[in-house]
Amino acid sequence: MIFPDAERYFALSMVIPLAVALVVTALVTNALIPYLKRIGNLQPIYDEAPEEHRRKQGTPTMGGAAILCGIAAGTAAAILVNGFTPEKIVMLGMTLLFGAVGFLDDYQKITKRRNLGLRARHKLALQIAVGLIFACWYVFAAGYGTWILIPFAWKSVNIGYFILPYIAFVVVAAVNAVNLTDGLDGLAAGVSSVLALFYPVIAVLAFGLCALKNGALVLENVHLASGDTMFFAAMAGACLGFLLFNRHPAKIFMGDTGSLALGGGFAAGAVLCHAELLLPVCGFIFVIEALSVILQVGSYKLRGGRRIFKMAPLHHHFELSGWHERKVTAVFTTVTLALCAGVTVWTILATKTF
Repeated sequence: MIFPDAERYFALSMVIPLAVALVVTALVTNALIPYLKRIGNLQPIYDEAPEEHRRKQGTPTMGGAAILCGIAAGTAAAILVNGFTPEKIVMLGMTLLFGAVGFLDDYQKITKRRNLGLRARHKLALQIAVGLIFACWYVFAAGYGTWILIPFAWKSVNIGYFILPYIAFVVVAAVNAVNLTDGLDGLAAGVSSVLALFYPVIAVLAFGLCALKNGALVLENVHLASGDTMFFAAMAGACLGFLLFNRHPAKIFMGDTGSLALGGGFAAGAVLCHAELLLPVCGFIFVIEALSVILQVGSYKLRGGRRIFKMAPLHHHFELSGWHERKVTAVFTTVTLALCAGVTVWTILATKTF
């Protein structure tokens, strides 16, 4: 036998929500495309976009609704396979809540026929509010306390009630980072699918290693049910199902409905699996996409209109440097794959050498 029984069950239990989410998302997306075209739910392209993007004008958007359906179906499958836990419902709830915020944003863009939806301050206020509500549930209702796990040092640290703004920051950062990455055919869905495929394994391995090195301190103060990580399998399946139609040339875009939902799902799942500090490492592409926008805006304001990149987010800089968007998507997805695989191998080796 290749796997011990527990590892075999963990691996097989991930396949079911992934497969269900993939099939449901693919079926719903296939049905959505003609419907969205018929009702005129088409993507406006912002004026500063690269010239190549002009041909995408009129592509159906808000395909994130299909991703939400897939994640919901995959989560239901995970509950049937592994049992009900409040954590699975909260992860799904956070995904749906941010999907609703994204839907409001997309709806305003479409009805106003421009690439501006909700005002930035309104969108940020909603994100912070949801993040703080989630943080309060985590600490006071769920009783997870105020401990966090530090990766690579593999220690647990009590940060007190600073954990409330800390969790809210993780949520807001993840949501906006994924949203900014969604700018090329298949980019956000491709990077997200790789990250979601690896994250259940990474979260369980990291938790186990912290428990080995800290013993009772971790086990008494930090709790993880491996079945809750099945939510990431549902996310991976939904992204893969959507990629069937979103890869270049895209027949549909996820819109903010999808990108904000994925960010909310990653944030909630990572926090509840105590692996949120690994998100910036494994999801490095999301980080540099967001960072490129911050640096570009800062440079423009502080240096009299001078820019660092040809265009931000970073994927547009590479486009304007001569890369085809398929190459940008392939490279960014491969970098994510390499980072996720590297962290997984690092953690396995650290566990064996302990």
